[in-house]
Amino acid sequence: MSENLSEQQRNGDQQAPEAPPQERDTLWLITFSPTIWAAHFLLSYLAVSVWCAKVAGRSGELGDIRIAIGVLTLIALVGIGLTGWKGWRHHSFGHATAPHDFDTPGDRHRFLGFSTLLLSGLSFVATIFVALCVLFIRSCA
Repeated sequence: MSENLSEQQRNGDQQAPEAPPQERDTLWLITFSPTIWAAHFLLSYLAVSVWCAKVAGRSGELGDIRIAIGVLTLIALVGIGLTGWKGWRHHSFGHATAPHDFDTPGDRHRFLGFSTLLLSGLSFVATIFVALCVLFIRSCA
C-alpha cells in the first residue's frame, strides 16, 4: 500500500498542476484588445479630422498624418498581439482539450484565455481595417 502511495506521489509530482497559477481569474485581460482597438479607432479619426480642419484644409492632402497613423497602428497591433499571446498561454495551460465547459478552475482559466485570443484576433483585423482608410483615401475631400 505504501509502495503504491509513494509511486502515485512520484507520478503526481511529475505531472503539471491542474489549477491555474493565480487564485482567481479576472475579466480584465479579455477587455485589453477591444480597448486598444477602440482607442486606435478614436485617435485615428480624431487626428485626421483635426488635420483636415486645421492643417491641410478641406481639399488638402493627408500627407504626414498618414505616417503618424501608421506608427499608431503598429503600436496598437503589437499591444493586441501581446494580449493575444497571453490569451494563448492561458488557453494552452495544462493538458485538457477543448471544449472547456467543466466547472473547474483550470477550464475557466482556459476558457477565458480562448476568449481573449479570439477577441484579440477580431481586434487585430479591425485595427487593420481602420488603418486601410488612410491607405486608400489620400485627401481630406
